[in-house]
Amino acid sequence: MMPLLEKNVSLRSYNTFGLDVRARYFARFASADELRQLLRLPEVQRREKLILGGGSNLLFTQDFDGVVLKNEICGLQILSEDATDNTALVRAGAGESWHGLVEYALDQGLSGIENLSLIPGTVGAAPLQNIGAYGAELRDTFDHLEALELATGEGRVFSAAECGFGYRESVFKNVLKNQYVVTAVALRLHRLGQPAGYAPNVRYGAIAETLAELGIEGEPTPQEVSRAVVHIRRSKLPDPAQVGNAGSFFKNPEVSQAKFDQLKAAHPDLPGYPVPGGVKVPAGWLIERAGWKGLRRGPGEGTHGVHDRQALVLVHHGGATGNDLRQLAQEIISSVSQQFGIELHPEVNIL
Repeated sequence: MMPLLEKNVSLRSYNTFGLDVRARYFARFASADELRQLLRLPEVQRREKLILGGGSNLLFTQDFDGVVLKNEICGLQILSEDATDNTALVRAGAGESWHGLVEYALDQGLSGIENLSLIPGTVGAAPLQNIGAYGAELRDTFDHLEALELATGEGRVFSAAECGFGYRESVFKNVLKNQYVVTAVALRLHRLGQPAGYAPNVRYGAIAETLAELGIEGEPTPQEVSRAVVHIRRSKLPDPAQVGNAGSFFKNPEVSQAKFDQLKAAHPDLPGYPVPGGVKVPAGWLIERAGWKGLRRGPGEGTHGVHDRQALVLVHHGGATGNDLRQLAQEIISSVSQQFGIELHPEVNIL
């Protein structure tokens, strides 16, 4: 059965900022074959296409005069087990929720992605920007992904090396942008029996502190690490169901050691985390110190602004446009550049 191609559809409920923009055409697909059917339609072939997952990493600044194709490919399964290193290969359909995959893995006694608990969005969007949080990234457990080429409808498997993962980067955000649709992702996860030397990642300071607050002592289980991460995220980040947002709006910038030392001399409480070639500085700290945290703009009590508990998050209270939020982001970038000499870059995709 051919998937339904709808006209002039509101995308308010399909983006976590809750912005009321419209798509000229909109369709859902639940399999690679359904996507191929849609791609053969003349209306789809001659227009720009946007593949939509959870809409949690998008800022629409205007209506989309093309075709929005919503990925709803589901399915969670263990493909294979490897007794030699006590791991399992787990495959997830691209339309599954990311946190749903984390919960599935934990229920199956598998570890490796618990630090990525409660990240919004779908599985298919995860490799596009190599999602990461609390000392872990997708590429740490990534094995391969399955994708479909928009131009030909042909399927292809991408290895980790072929994905070109970097900090919130992949080949799908640059040289292969808008050329492929991810249909499934496979991860190599650890069994809870744990091979020698393997343990859950609690190196990120906030996790260790939160585990202590929750009364968890000794080496935590993956479930306990997930519980701590969920606790942290819920205490700091707004729920998109209550306040429109796309999570972290900016990437954490990386600077040279010399630049960091210079800033540290002027700002002794500046945090920094060593990375190859330099130091990663929290964008939220820079934005807060530049005076933006908790700002509200617009009529009445404000239509948009910066979250009052996490300066890295831009929020939509209702009544603002995507351009209002983009303008605010540009002003924050300019302000941080002027005060610290550091250029911030959006993590959110601005359309």
